[in-house]
This record gives sequence, structure tokens and C-alpha cells, in this order.
Amino acid sequence: MNEEVDVLFSNPYLSTLAFFAVAVIALVVFLKIFDLLTKYDDWAEIKKGNLAVAMATGGKVFGICNLFRFSILNNDTMMHSLIWAGYGFLLLLVAYFIFEVLTPHFKIDEEIKKDNRAVGFLSLTISVSLSYVVGACVT
Repeated sequence: MNEEVDVLFSNPYLSTLAFFAVAVIALVVFLKIFDLLTKYDDWAEIKKGNLAVAMATGGKVFGICNLFRFSILNNDTMMHSLIWAGYGFLLLLVAYFIFEVLTPHFKIDEEIKKDNRAVGFLSLTISVSLSYVVGACVT
């Protein structure tokens, strides 16, 4: 069985398709987890035109995909890539909660839901920036 899988992954087109498919599925799962943790419905707010939520969600998408970029580049197997990306995602979740704790003057989720674009942009920047830090650790 492993030999057949190795032959399939030796084809760069099939390997790319497999990594892409796994990354997209994981992205959907990770976004759903983030959605469950926020105090607002991400997609309903985006549909209403809430730019702060769109920026915060976009930062999460970029951050998660960036983690996959690093984990795919620096690991030999699909499983190791998925494990490292999942670990990176957990670290992004921790950063999300630290961000909330470090802003005692207001609640991040409440400000983003109110379309506070400054907070949405800061959330985007934190997600993207920390994804590079975590990604560097994957190597």
C-alpha cells in the first residue's frame, strides 16, 4: 500500500492536488473552529458588509494558509505537514486569546462586531505576523 502511495506522490501534479485538497479541507475546519470561538457569526457579519470582520477573517485565512505553506515546504510527508500546520493553528488560537487578554479596555470580539476597522486590521496583522513566526519554527 505504501509503495502505491509513494508512486502517486512522486507525480508532482498528483502530489500538488493532494496537498491542496488537504489544505483546503483543513482551512474550512480551522475557520469553523475560529467561528465557534468568536461571539459573532463571521459569515453573517461579512454578508452584512462588516469590513472589520472581513479583515479579521481574512487574516485568519492568510495565517492558516501561510502555516500550511511552511509546513508543506519543510516536511516530507502529508501527515507531518498536517501535524505541523495543526500545531501552528493551535498557536494561532492561543495568540487570539492572548490578544483578548492584553486589551483590557475593550473586548476584541465586540469591537470587531461593531465594525471597528482599526481592531479588525490589528487582528488581521497579528494573525498574519504570527503565522510567519510559527512558520519559521516549523523548519
